[in-house]
Amino acid sequence: MSIRIRLALQFAAILGFTLLLFSLVIYFFTYHSRREYFTESLFARARIVAHVYLDGTDRGDEASQASYRRYLRQFYRTLPEEEVRVFDAQNRVVFREGRVGQKSDLQSFLQDVRKDGREVVLESDYRQTVGLLYRDAHRGDFVVVASSVDADSRQKLNELRTVLTTGLLASFLIAGVGGLFFAGLALRPMQRIVREVDSISASDLHRRLSQGDDQDEVSLLTQRFNSLLDRLETAFAGQRTFVRDASHELRTPLTVLIGQLEVALLQQERSPEEYRSVLQSTLDAARLLKDLTNGLLQIARASDDPSRCPLPWCA
Repeated sequence: MSIRIRLALQFAAILGFTLLLFSLVIYFFTYHSRREYFTESLFARARIVAHVYLDGTDRGDEASQASYRRYLRQFYRTLPEEEVRVFDAQNRVVFREGRVGQKSDLQSFLQDVRKDGREVVLESDYRQTVGLLYRDAHRGDFVVVASSVDADSRQKLNELRTVLTTGLLASFLIAGVGGLFFAGLALRPMQRIVREVDSISASDLHRRLSQGDDQDEVSLLTQRFNSLLDRLETAFAGQRTFVRDASHELRTPLTVLIGQLEVALLQQERSPEEYRSVLQSTLDAARLLKDLTNGLLQIARASDDPSRCPLPWCA
């Protein structure tokens, strides 16, 4: 995997994780805010029903009470799938309004409400049930239980999830494409350096990489590589000088050696003393060749540590 793609994926992953965390925080606080708001709406609804119940029971007959409740219902908004019940001190239902069919076993719930003053139960599918202890100086204490479904929050939170999910996926895609583009821009100087390095061979070590005006990591890398080319050029120049000098030094004993052997072989017979003189010259030339060869071997062994080179041209 190229550096460009790796940088783009890393950038997209960091941005995606940040946006995901931010989306979860938004959804969490929105959910709790709407749930608390709906809970307070249920308590307000329970207090209204308690007032309606108390005012309605002051009416003379059942028809008058029903007419009064219908009249008051025009001034407050009923909640979705609402059910409100009023329980007296013996936990008997003395008033009911709304849909029927909610759970009827509320004995423990009513005890908690009478002990704490209010109670909230969260059920599935955004349904809430609240209980409120209502005190009246003349009629005593009774409990109002209101239950409803927060349909508005269910719809709004579903829409919020859709928006956040779509935005998160779109942001991840945009971050990936943008990361590829900007990573390519950031790595463009590196690509230029690669092209320039590929164009430098052993025959043109005098060339150098172009340096920009920016004092960044790429410029620092270019400076270091140019320094390396300086050292390589110096080393190659020293090598060429050494090869030239070594060739010159090896040529002299070889010429002497060949000349002595040719004279000894091609001319007339010589005395033993003359042959001994030729062999002695040949031996001296061979020893000189041996010394030069040993010197070359020492230079080869000292190539890893130039300070160990014993010859003057290694300096």
